[in-house]
Parts: sequence; structure tokens; C-alpha cells
Amino acid sequence: MRFHSPQKLKTIADLIGSKFVGPEDFEVLGTNEIHMVKPGDIVFVNHPKYYDKALNSAATIILIDKEVDCPEGKALLVSDDPFRDFNKINTHFTRIYNFTEQLHDVEIGEGTKIHSSAVIGNNVKIGKNTLIFPNVVIGDRTVIGDNVIIQSNTVLGGDAFYYRKLNGNFDRLISVGNVVIENNVEIGNGCTIDRGVTDSTVIGEGSVLDNQIQIGHDTIIGKRCLIASQVGIAGCCVIGDEVTLWGQVGIASGNTIESGSVLLGKTGVNRDLEKGTYIGMFAEDFKTYLKKEVKLRNLK
Repeated sequence: MRFHSPQKLKTIADLIGSKFVGPEDFEVLGTNEIHMVKPGDIVFVNHPKYYDKALNSAATIILIDKEVDCPEGKALLVSDDPFRDFNKINTHFTRIYNFTEQLHDVEIGEGTKIHSSAVIGNNVKIGKNTLIFPNVVIGDRTVIGDNVIIQSNTVLGGDAFYYRKLNGNFDRLISVGNVVIENNVEIGNGCTIDRGVTDSTVIGEGSVLDNQIQIGHDTIIGKRCLIASQVGIAGCCVIGDEVTLWGQVGIASGNTIESGSVLLGKTGVNRDLEKGTYIGMFAEDFKTYLKKEVKLRNLK
């Protein structure tokens, strides 16, 4: 999430009541979670296991629960609860409506048709010649391109599935990102595409999604991808261009699939994949799998 205007380190520290390490006028441009950070971003970390990853990331402001040596060119915000204060920063700069207030600031392009039963949030942009079917829900800040088809009961921009366990309960990291649907995308019935925690969940130009597909927060789907029914993609994945995912493929969070790959039905992915064709619970190369099956069948 980028702030509307640059902030100063001391301003953010005062907002959350934290100590800071670094010049008080150190520039702060926004927030992001660890998979998506860029220079100028705040990233939070609340466990020593991940200190090095956060401190050495592209983020230049680290919201941390212990004062540590600050890398050159970076700054620290030292908080007793970085998770809580990350939420506080995000909701201070991004208002959360959750359909509780009247529709406003919606842009709709020429030739677009929206069924009367669709529900549209705030600050939404919809391009030209797009079709929105009955009972579609479009959350705040969603951006939809031209010539898009979104079929019935699909939800764009639901909350990210991102929690911590606190005092025996689950505490939500509040989602202030959005969903971006590029031009010429088709989305089937009953799909759910979560908005980014602090960035965008993106469906690339010309991609086609079947029914009942779940796409997690901050995931990037490339151009001209084909995704069959009941695929589940966790958060912060990167799917390259012209990737085909057949029915019930499951992809764990933070993984990258190289452009041109094909994942056959029920393939499970728990690591990055180079271009190829894969099958099986742990995404085995398809030709290797066939050779193994032949050998097994020929055993006497």
C-alpha cells in the first residue's frame, strides 16, 4: 500500500506510539508484507526467526519487536506488538468500508452492463464493454479492465486469509490492498479472489477462469492463463504467462510457476516450478512419472 503522500519516520512512530531508530525525517512511502516489499515500505516482523529476512529485504523501514542493529540506509520502528501496529498504520491511511456505507466514487466505462443484483463497493473502477452477471460482489478499490466477463456469484476483493494466534484466538491482519482484473479476462461462476493484504491480487490480460476457483491475497496470475474448476491458489504466488492449471490443482503460498507450464488435475505444488508438465501430490515431472509407472507395472 502506497500512502497518498510521503510520510516521515517520526510521524509514523507518533501514530503508533513506538520508538524509532533513524533520522526523524526518514521518508516512508507505504507498507507491504514481506513477499511484496519495495524501497520506502514498512515491513513488520515479530519473531527472531524472521529478523534477518525482514532486515535484509527491499523494505527500508522495519517495524520490529526488539531494537537490533539497523542496516545502513534503513530505519526501525520498535514496537511491543508489530502485528497490531501494522494494522493501525494501514487502517489509518486506508479507510475500511466493508459495504457499510453508500456507494460512491465508482467509475463505469461505456458499454458495460451490470446486473441489478450485483453489489459494488467503494472506489471501484470498471472498464468498457464489461459484463457483470447476477449476484457478483465487487469489493472496495477493485479495478476491472475492458471486455471482462464476471459470471454469477463470484466475489472479488474479499479479505485475505492472514491471521495470527493471540490469547487462544485468531487475530486478523486487515486487508487494505485490492484486486486488479486486466482486459479480456473471463471469470466463471462462484469464484473467490481475495484482495491483497497491502498490494494487488492480479489476474492477467486474456486469462480465463472456470467455476469455483479460489485465489489468495497478493497472488499474480499472468496473461492468457487457463484455470479449470476447483483450483486453489494460496497467497503471494506468481503464476507466469500462458500457464494451464487443470481441475483441483493446489498451490501453496509463496510459490512461482514459470510461464508455459501445465499442471495436470490434482497436482499439488509446494515449491517453485520451472517450465514443464507436472502431475501428482508433489508436482512430479509428467514424463518421469510415466516412466516410473511403466516400471512399476512391469515388476514381477
